[in-house]
Amino acid sequence: VCVNLSQQKIAWYADAYHHFEGQFARWEIAESPLLVDNKVIYTPGGHKTTMVALDKHTGETIWASETIHDTTAYVSPILVERGDHKIVINILRNYLIGVNAENGKIMWSYLYSELDKPTQHPESPHINTISPLYKEGRLFITSGYDHTSAMFGLSTDGEEINLLWRQPVLDTHHGGVVLLDGYIYGSTWINNSQGNWACVDWESGKIMYEKEWNNKGSIVAADGKLFVYEEKRGFVGLVRPGPDDFHVTSAFQHKHGSGPHWAHPTISKGVLYIRHGETLTAYNISR
Repeated sequence: VCVNLSQQKIAWYADAYHHFEGQFARWEIAESPLLVDNKVIYTPGGHKTTMVALDKHTGETIWASETIHDTTAYVSPILVERGDHKIVINILRNYLIGVNAENGKIMWSYLYSELDKPTQHPESPHINTISPLYKEGRLFITSGYDHTSAMFGLSTDGEEINLLWRQPVLDTHHGGVVLLDGYIYGSTWINNSQGNWACVDWESGKIMYEKEWNNKGSIVAADGKLFVYEEKRGFVGLVRPGPDDFHVTSAFQHKHGSGPHWAHPTISKGVLYIRHGETLTAYNISR
């Protein structure tokens, strides 16, 4: 849906999932569309196409990629610029893919679900929720359920990837990961209601620490600091980044709203926003 804010009405609407005969998994659709130039990019999956681009002004189809016959997962894509290409990167039920944002060509794919495939849960290599991290030709991906995380190198022209290292500890469930000063931070999965917090070296994949603090959850970074929000009781922690330990410098319990604390917090202009159920709360963190 595209909404004209000045006129307060819908500018256009496209039922892209049904139009492109998409295919989703058990928890349906959790992807946020990606805006690239004049395009709205979305991953319906299925046997007709894998990724599509719509004109952001009209909703008309600009391109539809070929299909790799895979089901969409719960990941929002990212945009990477490498060589002469703008590349949209996403993770489906099985594959990690890179798509040329200009014409929809699938430039490369990697069968992530078969990488160190876990046996604890039969669906575990397919429940992907975490958007990749990218910096300077290196691409990090992770998923929960004891499925290994992995770092890939992207060729200088962006048309090939190769596996650099894998890391079994940082298997983030659905709370996201961040890169700060050469280290990846996020929470680990022990089971669906339990996890720790971990730090991994970006270059080598070495686990720097895995520490227990309340429970697993989501993480964001701002002004060189880490903000974590654990999912069970809603504790929010300010964490001093560094590879030596999980340093929580202050914490409080977010008590507004109801249900699991799953929504990722966001920070804008010194304000921390947390949605819990149907309640949105803003905290001043600028002082």
